[in-house]
Amino acid sequence: MPTHAELIAEFRAGLASGVLPPGVTARDPAEAARRFAVYRNNVAHSLSRALASRYPVIERLVGEDFFRPLAAAFIAAHPPASPMLFQWGGEFPGFLAGFPPLRDLPYLADVAELEWLRGQAYHAADAQPADATALARAAEAPAQTLAQLHPSVRMLTSRFAAVTIWQANQPGVEPEPIDPDRPEGAAILRDRRDNVQVLPLAAGDLAFLAALGRGDTLLAAAEAAQALQPGHEAGSILITLANAGAFIAFPQEVAA
Repeated sequence: MPTHAELIAEFRAGLASGVLPPGVTARDPAEAARRFAVYRNNVAHSLSRALASRYPVIERLVGEDFFRPLAAAFIAAHPPASPMLFQWGGEFPGFLAGFPPLRDLPYLADVAELEWLRGQAYHAADAQPADATALARAAEAPAQTLAQLHPSVRMLTSRFAAVTIWQANQPGVEPEPIDPDRPEGAAILRDRRDNVQVLPLAAGDLAFLAALGRGDTLLAAAEAAQALQPGHEAGSILITLANAGAFIAFPQEVAA
């Protein structure tokens, strides 16, 4: 008699191949096959809609008629490994990048990456953002002060206008001409009201945030931003990020 794990594996294989799994029976064998086909179709439809709910801008950009077979191809290549579907779909940006029919739309992968990062930010651990007093103290000693990022903070760096494309495809936004080949970046985080924010960032801003994430001091991060973008004003982006809830603490660097 097959084990429970073997039954599950055979059932999953049947969902992928369409072959009736062993042990799925009915009085009429043909009826068992028909019922399994209906179940398999329902599963495929549900997964397709789950993928669309995670990547609504991608569905809008390619159209519903194209998204359905696109989702089917992705599901076949990357079926869920867990019933917790919010953990599924992270391979979709890479899948888009390698999907031949979409080779003329190379920015889609980065737009999808932005959507995936938004989901990660939403489901990240909770933490209390630092208040204005902590920020003021940090600014007094930038050479010795670090910044601990909120668990929800994510970064996107794209060689395309992924952020603008994503913003332009939100409900109610009027379409405007976009140059897709303009590099863009953003910070993605969950704010104090549990809303996921997408904050467009310039090159210096991205360098500043990335340096803080690596454990650099505020001063060292500001210098990294200045090296990439001369004239960069670190104080401005520090305040913007702090107001959005991007930091939970400003610890002092421990001397070696």
